[in-house]
Amino acid sequence: MSTSIRISDLQLNYPTESGEIEVLKSASLEIPPGDTLAITGPSGSGKTSLLLLLSGLQRPTSGEIHVGDRRLGDMDADALADWRSEHLGIVFQSFHLLPGLTALGNVSLPLEIAGRSGAREQAKAMLEAVGLGPRLHHYPAQLSGGEQQRVAITRAMVHQPSLLLGDEPTGNLDRDTGEKVLSLLFELHQESRSTLVMVTHDERVADRCQHRVRMDGGRLHVD
Repeated sequence: MSTSIRISDLQLNYPTESGEIEVLKSASLEIPPGDTLAITGPSGSGKTSLLLLLSGLQRPTSGEIHVGDRRLGDMDADALADWRSEHLGIVFQSFHLLPGLTALGNVSLPLEIAGRSGAREQAKAMLEAVGLGPRLHHYPAQLSGGEQQRVAITRAMVHQPSLLLGDEPTGNLDRDTGEKVLSLLFELHQESRSTLVMVTHDERVADRCQHRVRMDGGRLHVD
């Protein structure tokens, strides 16, 4: 199940001792449901900030964000947390797996938090589907970088989110492993029909997306 995204005149300012810094400047964008979008641009241009705003983990200074029929600005912290647990998946560059949980434990956790029945069975089936059946009971420290990122992607997708966000999801992987992980990400996206938005410095990643925007100095440019 996919969802559309619409942002309108988005502004994000950070206060400093010498005055406010404009991180995002009047950004506007529409993403159709089920599409893939790459956000490119130099470091410090506002890419990750835009991703955090789309996730509801950060509030804009002004402007609106609509995800499907939801206006994120209308929801309080509890409502946003509920929305994320049901509709959002995030894949980070640094995996962010819990070291004290096995691969199975990491993937089943979102389902358990959401109170879904059969959480471990669903997690096991999805890990087996991505070739990690023999690694179910291994801890992150016992897994390779590519295996850890596969666990992270599976964790992000196990609850079938309508929106999937990726922050440099292959940035810590070598070229060959990154290609395999990227193919898995797009394959799972296609199966789930989720809307996929990725921050990336990698032109190979950007080229595989249907659309591309570039951030530069806090401004959004549609290529």
